[in-house]
Amino acid sequence: MKSRANIKGHPLHPILVSFPIAFYTGTLLFDILAKTYSPEFLFTAYNLEITALVSAALAAIPGIIDFIYTVPPHSTAKKRGRKHGLTNVAVIIFFTAALIYRANNEVPNINILIALEGAGWILLLFAGWMGGTLVIRNQIGVDPRYADAGKWKEEYLEAGKDEIEVGSTNDLKVNQMKLAHIGKNRVVIARSEEGYVAFDDHCTHRGGSLAGGAMICGTVQCPWHGSQFSVNDGSVKAGPAKTPIMTYPLREENGKLFLTL
Repeated sequence: MKSRANIKGHPLHPILVSFPIAFYTGTLLFDILAKTYSPEFLFTAYNLEITALVSAALAAIPGIIDFIYTVPPHSTAKKRGRKHGLTNVAVIIFFTAALIYRANNEVPNINILIALEGAGWILLLFAGWMGGTLVIRNQIGVDPRYADAGKWKEEYLEAGKDEIEVGSTNDLKVNQMKLAHIGKNRVVIARSEEGYVAFDDHCTHRGGSLAGGAMICGTVQCPWHGSQFSVNDGSVKAGPAKTPIMTYPLREENGKLFLTL
């Protein structure tokens, strides 16, 4: 799904995380050099540590935005994103502890610094692995394109009515989709060869966003593991999903589309 924190479609979080990763690593390496060659390297490590923590805080901002607004709710990616974030918090705690110890001791014990930063750096590897999985496997921050898919469309609509106006009949071309947030519901509005359809955005396999997948010939495919569903009745056309998705009735009137949840 397209990142909500982006510049011209390029997600900010994967760009910014390279900086704290480099500075965290540099901090540990320069403390090791201070241990093995000269204590003068401690000054460089000190400055790298401050820079690492500041850049980590900046990188966390778009990451939190994507966790809240981009990662599909009630999905395996949401659980992975939560673990990714908490692991990064633990990294910050270890490096912050090292920084505080360094600042409060004129001649810090380098072994203590290396132990704290080494533990943080190992956790950084796990956090990075999960972050890479979120991008590569769960396609968080990825803007998928396929033939005639058009640009990513997403909108928020008011709930609480028997019928909800969700757009006009000219909004989408055949095989295009848009994601509509209606209260706590995420509904895909799509146009098939037979007309407009509406169905849940939640893949019943692992919770992937169907709006971020591909649609053709009345079938929508989840981008995570390839499960396919009929957009007309929600039935499973190909696994690994075994449970159908929910579909909703749409009504056209005077060029407007009305959805009943």
